[in-house]
Amino acid sequence: MSVEILNGATIAGFLEDEEAFNSWVKKRFTTLDEDQDGVLSYTEMMKELQCLRVFGIDAKTDPDEVYALYFFLFSQFDRDSNGVLDLEEFKSATKRIMLVVADGLGLLPLQMILEDDGFLKKAVEWESIKLPLP
Repeated sequence: MSVEILNGATIAGFLEDEEAFNSWVKKRFTTLDEDQDGVLSYTEMMKELQCLRVFGIDAKTDPDEVYALYFFLFSQFDRDSNGVLDLEEFKSATKRIMLVVADGLGLLPLQMILEDDGFLKKAVEWESIKLPLP
């Protein structure tokens, strides 16, 4: 984990760079696809959903409520309702989630603790490479 400064524009910029975004999504998908069957099961995707920390780090939440929320999110991303996410569904879901996060962050810079292999960390790294040097 590391402490980084970012805002909604950081995320939006990374999403707009299709080459960088698609590359990251493919790598992340491959990492999450533990059984290497080319799709993400609910169990595999659960790890990614938990990274969103919907309930916060210290929240005491009913496990049934957590399951219901994560299952609802998963079902929203499973466009063909076959019980798994393929790469395109995962990419679309990731983009939708990150657009909501970007909108929520707004344009004021925020200091956040980010997971090293997470989307937000990748967006910050992408932005630092794209910034012109003085």
